Amino acid sequence: MITTPRCLLTLLALLLAVPTMFVDAAAADKPNVVIIYADDIGYGDIGAYGGEIPTPHIDRMVKGGLQFTNGYCPSATCTPSRFAMLTGQYAFRQKGTGIARGDAAMIIKPGTVTMASIMKDAGYRTGVVGKWHLGLGSGPKTLDWNKDISPTPNDIGFDYSYIMAATGDRVPCVYIKNRNVVNLDPDDPIQVRYGGGNFPGELDGKKDRDQLVMDWSHGHNMAVINGIGRIGYMTGGKAALWNDEDMADDFTKEAVDFIERNKDEPFFLFFALHDNHVPRVPHKRFVGVSGQGPRGDAVVQFDWCAGEIIKTLENHGLDKNTLVILSSDNGPVLDDGYKDQANELLGTHKPAGPLRAGKYSLFEGGTRVPFITYWPGTIKPGTSEALVSQVDFPASLAALSGQSLTDTAARDSYNILPALLGKSDTAREYIVHHAGGTAIRVGDWKYIPKGNTRDDLGPWKRASFPNGALFNLADDPGERKNLIDQHPDRAEALRAKLDEVKAAERTRP
Repeated sequence: MITTPRCLLTLLALLLAVPTMFVDAAAADKPNVVIIYADDIGYGDIGAYGGEIPTPHIDRMVKGGLQFTNGYCPSATCTPSRFAMLTGQYAFRQKGTGIARGDAAMIIKPGTVTMASIMKDAGYRTGVVGKWHLGLGSGPKTLDWNKDISPTPNDIGFDYSYIMAATGDRVPCVYIKNRNVVNLDPDDPIQVRYGGGNFPGELDGKKDRDQLVMDWSHGHNMAVINGIGRIGYMTGGKAALWNDEDMADDFTKEAVDFIERNKDEPFFLFFALHDNHVPRVPHKRFVGVSGQGPRGDAVVQFDWCAGEIIKTLENHGLDKNTLVILSSDNGPVLDDGYKDQANELLGTHKPAGPLRAGKYSLFEGGTRVPFITYWPGTIKPGTSEALVSQVDFPASLAALSGQSLTDTAARDSYNILPALLGKSDTAREYIVHHAGGTAIRVGDWKYIPKGNTRDDLGPWKRASFPNGALFNLADDPGERKNLIDQHPDRAEALRAKLDEVKAAERTRP
């Protein structure tokens, strides 16, 4: 009998393992990335952040990932936040980046460097599913929803898109897959307009108020779709209309399908859910679960959606090679135009936690939001106090995927990848707040220029600062003690820093 020396057997085993080692190393070089993006969910809406609404799936992510206590969205409203996050450029630098109408032309022009184009250039399959609200088409002519739509997200780096044009409270109330309205009947063409009154024969939110299944408190009284008043007017496209109750299920199915189609290659998914933006119409599975009415139930529904993504990654063995980031596009709001008892059923729950105000506001509640990174085996569970912002996603994902950015690309985006992965306790030096005007935080100090901003969570009050405001967030996270008279020199230094940032051609180092 011929025997093989043990040293040769060991060598043979190593040689046979080499291909697998190289495959594993190659996969690790291009981890998948999923961004789970909430709408109008506040700092205090998540259980792990002190909220009273049950969010077990997100709480599990926090337990196994990194929870940021100073994580920010770029703006206190949806369109500018999404613009800044995708492009790495503050929205106030470009005109026309306010809250977009449902028929707005696309705000991000083809050729702009975006998170998606960065990842696509790195060899990733890229997809966006859910709420878009950054416009479609090129304008200035009215968009024809019955033909191929261009440009769409597919023209700024996304290989696949399955989206709603704007928000659930704005027409058109249809999904768009890549360049076409889903399930559109050519014999029932869609017409959309935002002026000129309702189309003949269609229900009207004011005239037919008694036929609504959800009444409006302000606005939201033009077209009536599925018994709910919307902003803008629409006729036609009956077979293509979404079902509000099924929206979260529809988007989650598309997101799961995207992951499963691309599980054998690196992928980047921007999963932008509608919850809990108005109108809040959670699926019957979630009705009554929170005890806080439709708003609370929609938060529970969002938590379920996030859980389905994590479950899908785990089922396919992708969780240990996927960076998941969960956050929200702006802070919370209660009454935002519909009588859904958001205020009346709130109880002791505090949607913004210890922070002041919420959506539409320069106060912390407007832009400091839940911010979680999750990557089992790579991110060590814990809590981080580092200043991090969604505007930094483009530069950080470029670093993750081995890409270099030009001087003009993502001009306000910093590479904060070490902080996102828990490798560093520091990230940004400052945070710019945007809600109509701008404010700035440097370290623990926050400066708001003279003027006013929205207060509370709707119906709103106004907080006025004739001489500006200065807060120490370490001692006063609720921004109740204006220290500008005690520290005028510090306020002046922060004002100068804000002016410097706003005037800069490029802030990324």
